[in-house]
Amino acid sequence: MSTSVLKITPRRHLLDLKLGEIWRYRDLLFLLVRRDFVALYKQTILGPLWFFIQPLLTTLMFTLVFGNIAGISTDGLPRILFYLSGITCWTYFADTLTKTSETFTANAGIFGKVYFPRAIVPLSIVVSNLYKLGVQLVLFMAFWLWFYLRGDAVQPTAAIAWFPWLIILMAAIGLGAGMFISSLTTKYRDLRFLLTFGVQLAMYATPVIYPVSSIPEKYRMLIAANPVTPLIETFRCGFLGQGDYSVAGLAYSTLCAAVLLLLGLVTFNRVEQTFMDSV
Repeated sequence: MSTSVLKITPRRHLLDLKLGEIWRYRDLLFLLVRRDFVALYKQTILGPLWFFIQPLLTTLMFTLVFGNIAGISTDGLPRILFYLSGITCWTYFADTLTKTSETFTANAGIFGKVYFPRAIVPLSIVVSNLYKLGVQLVLFMAFWLWFYLRGDAVQPTAAIAWFPWLIILMAAIGLGAGMFISSLTTKYRDLRFLLTFGVQLAMYATPVIYPVSSIPEKYRMLIAANPVTPLIETFRCGFLGQGDYSVAGLAYSTLCAAVLLLLGLVTFNRVEQTFMDSV
């Protein structure tokens, strides 16, 4: 009678990602995705309808404050569509970054009791946020169709073909940065508070509520240095026909995503071997 033995040893190489092991635990990935979805809206009256309500209320507030009161340009696009496009992209990135950054502190109890590839947890956050992104895209497309049928200045362009790659880049940047910050928060808890504040400020350094064309020339390089900027601008150009789209900008975002993802994975793999001593 033969028996199989699974030997669990700490990783010895920082780049030893053990992708095969993650694939073997794919059932756990989907269980964690389901857990995140159920736990988020458990004991709420409206449940998943909040996927629609939150971006809609935010869009209406932006339209009132930044559009009607402040009079910020939207490059001739309908204000609701302009703000909703930025909110849809930014929310997916920001949620991925924020929730991934809590991987070690929020799951210390589970990590200390049972073994499984720790990278499963941040990956489950990326996947679960796709549900929210999908619902918000349905809301965006409903408004897009309304304005398109009305004859407003909304024309899709060839840049729309980049849409799947935009999602991958947003996920990679949020995942990489989140895993890196999560690794640091095992020793420096203050980073959790700085991150919450920093994400709010970063939104204003990203063309969510304004187009790049409205930024004075001397400040555009600062906005362009944000790797999320080309993603939102390409999304707008693809679906709405207006945006600062360029292949060079997407190449820059791709490079940043690769660097951040590699940095996040390396630090995550290193910290996960000893984090129980400091959490």
